[in-house]
Amino acid sequence: MTESNNNSEVKQHISHHHHMRIDWESFFKSSDDTLAKDVTLVEKASLVGRVGMMMLSCGTGAWRVRESMDTIARVLGITCSADIGLVSIEYTCFASENESYSQALTLPSTGVNMTKLYEMERFVKQFKKGHGHWTLGQIKHRLDEIEHMKTTYPTWVIGLAAGLACAGFIFLLGGGWPEIICTFFGASAGAYARAELAKRKITLVAKIATGVAVACFAYFLIFMILQKAFRLNPDHAYGYIGAMLFVIPGFPFITSGLDMSKLDMRSGLERLAFAILVISIATTVGWGVAMLLQLKPGMMPKLDFSVLSLTLFRAIASFCGVFGFSIMFNSRLSMATMAAVIGAIANTTRLSLVDFALMPPALAAFLGALLAGLLASFIRLRVGFPRISLTVPSIVIMVPGLYMYRAVYHFGITDINVGAYWIIAALMIVLALPMGLLAARIMTDPKWRHSNR
Repeated sequence: MTESNNNSEVKQHISHHHHMRIDWESFFKSSDDTLAKDVTLVEKASLVGRVGMMMLSCGTGAWRVRESMDTIARVLGITCSADIGLVSIEYTCFASENESYSQALTLPSTGVNMTKLYEMERFVKQFKKGHGHWTLGQIKHRLDEIEHMKTTYPTWVIGLAAGLACAGFIFLLGGGWPEIICTFFGASAGAYARAELAKRKITLVAKIATGVAVACFAYFLIFMILQKAFRLNPDHAYGYIGAMLFVIPGFPFITSGLDMSKLDMRSGLERLAFAILVISIATTVGWGVAMLLQLKPGMMPKLDFSVLSLTLFRAIASFCGVFGFSIMFNSRLSMATMAAVIGAIANTTRLSLVDFALMPPALAAFLGALLAGLLASFIRLRVGFPRISLTVPSIVIMVPGLYMYRAVYHFGITDINVGAYWIIAALMIVLALPMGLLAARIMTDPKWRHSNR
């Protein structure tokens, strides 16, 4: 009878999810009052692995995840060697007397949460500062608090943030007030739909396809209403592309380049593949909806502004765009505002170099990302926010989503020459953006400058 009860107790702790959840408590046999530096190798290694997985779940790159795992390991008096991917970590911890312990851990999905990343970085710094004089109970309690932090914003706020971001984006692409209004409502509806599906654990393909389709249809509906009311030029319908730009996978795109620059090839290539998958789904669905509604990418009615007015409006639009994307990345308001200021300066500079200095777009993108990286490094020293929470949102608005969509559209109608032109133009800019951040990081971070320091 006792054996049967014990078996039933064990079964209650076994996860039934496809990606089985780990019962971290089962690894710890020492009491909660035991100092972390005095526990067994298995317990120390489990702490290192849990910190690594929580960092990875925030969307940060392999370098930062490994740095955090190494910091915890050093404080605990062990050595850690980790191989990190997009959603998985394989690592081994070594102690004295030829002891070692290995684990393979995986996440069910990937996402971005800058507030959670900020709290994790604070925990790692505090643990290092305390020289490991934390008890197991204190560590588990703090990690549980961070792990169970809810999404910072409700889905309707995420929707409005996406609308704000894409409205700023479409102005920067040449849209006027009709495109801005239609894009705001279209992107808000699409992002809200995607966020609601994400809450229900719907798979990646379905939630992206649904979000993009809802955004495009909502844009077209609002446009038809405005056209009836104000007799708008039909060319304003071309701005529908702006409504789907909230799906741009800025974080995996940028972190893939940074990871590969540090020879974290597995993480870099996996992140790049994920970004390409998202863009392929989004642009294909957008193309399909365009075919159904008989829309096509074209030139929106030209805006007539002076140089000074255009520069000012671009700065405002860039601020709104970056702020909206930051909120979508679950950044705190102060963090989002700081990233938006950086993005407004960097992106306005980039656009001015293209339009007024006739600089090639890829070179201007490199210089814009470089400026964003330098500003973020300067500000980070004073406010303590994670560097990635300032740099990536500030240059996501530079990712050429319009070029990518146009490429897929022309490929879809077998206009290969034009499609190839747009995809090459997009690739040049996409390559330039992480290179700009990388140059800034090399210039300002001595640890990043070296291959193994």
